[in-house]
Amino acid sequence: MEHWLYTTEIAGHSMTFNLDTIFTMWFAMGVLILFAIFATRNLSIVPGKLQAFCESIMGFFWSTMDTMMPQKNKQHVPLVASLFLFIVFANLMGQLPLRLFHLKSGELASPTNDINLTAAMAVIVLIYYVSAGIMKKGPKFFLHELSFTGIVMSLVELLEMVTRPLSLAIRLFANIFAGEILVTIALSACAYFAPLPIMLFEILVAFIQATVFMMLTIAYISSATGEEH
Repeated sequence: MEHWLYTTEIAGHSMTFNLDTIFTMWFAMGVLILFAIFATRNLSIVPGKLQAFCESIMGFFWSTMDTMMPQKNKQHVPLVASLFLFIVFANLMGQLPLRLFHLKSGELASPTNDINLTAAMAVIVLIYYVSAGIMKKGPKFFLHELSFTGIVMSLVELLEMVTRPLSLAIRLFANIFAGEILVTIALSACAYFAPLPIMLFEILVAFIQATVFMMLTIAYISSATGEEH
């Protein structure tokens, strides 16, 4: 499983881009944006089937946030919902027959099988919950108390800030990448029957990994903005 690579020079530095991942990422974002625009065009008090379906999806996010963050959490729902929906759709793209579209190099697959994308999302989460923590607690977010114990705890938490996005990125990337490798191996062994159970299992994995990413994001935001006891 190779990427479609494009190398160019920017400001005197040679840079390589995974064009297949970029295209599938923008496709996933475009589909979700168009769906959101179409679903919110004619909102009414008595919802139709599409509006009721979208309200049930948002209800899932609201109930999850209320369970994990009992405090005020309205402002965090857009980020959490966007991450979950994008990751689910991006993960499922690897199970669609995108391999029917042959490229000169590499193949079209799930954008989340690229560590660069999962790392970028993890960094976004890091910046978001750190910013939320600073806005909520001010300087106390980094230094709880001016003592030896407080300084040590602050250093430990700084280390956690580095490892948290790393774990988010690797967990999502490794699961999706491994699943697509298994499908590819099954296709080469028996193209008609062997891939089907693996692909069905990967559909379940797609939702599980999106849920894990969302839950950990909520946990990090809750830890950053919650009151200490």
